[in-house]
Amino acid sequence: MRVESSVTSITWIPSEAIKGMPKLPFEWGIAHYDEPPHDRLLDLDAMHENDLFREANELKAWIEVEDDGEITGHGYDGRGLIGVTRLKLGRREVGFAAVQYPLIQADPEVDDGSVRFVQSAGGHMGLPAPRRVSGKPFMRISSASAWTTLELVIHADGSSEGKLVGASPFPRHWVYDKDGVLVEKSASIDFERWYRESHGKHTPWGDEDSPALATAVESELERELSASVMRSGAKLERRNLDAGEQLVKQGEPGGELFLILDGLVDVEVDGEEVAELGPGALLGEMALLEGGTRTASVYATTPVRVAVIPPDAIEQSALEEIAAGRRREEV
Repeated sequence: MRVESSVTSITWIPSEAIKGMPKLPFEWGIAHYDEPPHDRLLDLDAMHENDLFREANELKAWIEVEDDGEITGHGYDGRGLIGVTRLKLGRREVGFAAVQYPLIQADPEVDDGSVRFVQSAGGHMGLPAPRRVSGKPFMRISSASAWTTLELVIHADGSSEGKLVGASPFPRHWVYDKDGVLVEKSASIDFERWYRESHGKHTPWGDEDSPALATAVESELERELSASVMRSGAKLERRNLDAGEQLVKQGEPGGELFLILDGLVDVEVDGEEVAELGPGALLGEMALLEGGTRTASVYATTPVRVAVIPPDAIEQSALEEIAAGRRREEV
């Protein structure tokens, strides 16, 4: 019996993700941020043709299993895809092909009843990006590298699990399972570290990978609401928190909602951690539903960026549905 499975990552640049001088082309409308991908991965080739991502890592693999459960064969069928950088120059839009790195596929690791596959895919923008960098040669002309490293474990019983195990610290990486369902996100973007350090030996094609900090995805309702609010054109206050800093405190009054734009937070009730939330999650709904008092404390576990959302921006029925979902998860 042949058992096949896959895991796929999509790499894209979310809004407000770039800092400093490199941000200017985005503010001037020459370069562009990306629309968030869909929560279902339907046609990777069509997405590639329409430039809907910067890079994709599609790890496909298979194993051969005998009737007694013995694994007698295995192999990769994966690939990497890289997009085109498009710039608006006056009335013209000019495309610059990116540089794709060779696919790295580690030797499969055969265990008792399963095989583990690991694949790295990535590249860098085709345009030059002169900048100072950390370590020799201290100055680079080519742009920084972006990549993901995926793991896929296929079991003899036909089940499988895939996850993000390594990634460049910029931009955002979303992970989809074999059915094309969004299951995981990279939690934190560090543009400055990526811009200065993600080159040469500091990549899977050199001497090292960067561990990936991943988080579970938010609910579909949260994703729809956050997209609606961000596209409404309202000027929302932004807040930045350092790791360890408190966003809200249990027992204090509060009438604001928060949308996590980047980073991870811990949610604590009576000093006990009850949840860890990442980009796309909405916070603060319980205070609005239960008399205006914060029912939990929220702390940043990484540097965090949030948007402050007015309480009347989201209908109460939607807040009640989010709150009910959180209670089910805690149970």
